[in-house]
Amino acid sequence: MNYVKATAVLPEKLIVEIQKYVQGETIYIPKPEKTHHKWGTCSGSRDLIDDRNASIRSAFKDGHTIHQLAEEHFLSVETIKKIVYSK
Repeated sequence: MNYVKATAVLPEKLIVEIQKYVQGETIYIPKPEKTHHKWGTCSGSRDLIDDRNASIRSAFKDGHTIHQLAEEHFLSVETIKKIVYSK
């Protein structure tokens, strides 16, 4: 998260109004919900995990056991179960 000086981006009147509530503190102003992205969508991590999970499901259908898949993918047995038994 990058910090920006309020004086560089906000009008003076707005700064004065905010100072009625907070002075000298760091505040977080969230993005509007419309601009939020799900975890990993920007970095591509989500796609990698989705591909991995599809591969695990396919291997399970082909006869690999849950324990084999857990060792192969360095995941817990419970995580493999969640992947293969979810929709």
